[in-house]
Amino acid sequence: MRIHIATDHAGLEFSEQLQAHLRAAGHEVVDHGPKSFDPVDDYPSFCINAARAVVQDQAAGVETLGVIFGGSGNGEQMAANKVKGARAALVWNESTALLARQHNDANLISIGARQHTVQEATSFIDTFIAEPFSGEERHVRRIAQLAEYEATGLIAGHEID
Repeated sequence: MRIHIATDHAGLEFSEQLQAHLRAAGHEVVDHGPKSFDPVDDYPSFCINAARAVVQDQAAGVETLGVIFGGSGNGEQMAANKVKGARAALVWNESTALLARQHNDANLISIGARQHTVQEATSFIDTFIAEPFSGEERHVRRIAQLAEYEATGLIAGHEID
């Protein structure tokens, strides 16, 4: 599987260690930056580039997911979710990583590098990658509603104030 990774300065060490783990597991890793430590870097472009690459790869039929890091993971998730078609979930344990794939068909996860150890993050990522989307009708329906709102600002049959 192809895994797109992005971070900010707070997650750079995590990113390097996790890229090595993912490559050792046989995944193709694409690093969207940063390439060096800069304590005042701006993460949005790194995360947006990773999210765009995931969405483009998936549209082309490439088996791919994304992993982004930051101090808390919050801003990185927000940045990724600005990309049409990106469904980035903030994960903080194995259960949220599992459910992000199983129920939400998340195509990226965001992890707070200052909140977790590398071992914990590795576990979250491995769980996320291994878990398929359930395909249950209720989840498919809800994801379609999100995509419809993203495209039109409406959800057919539902009131949006």
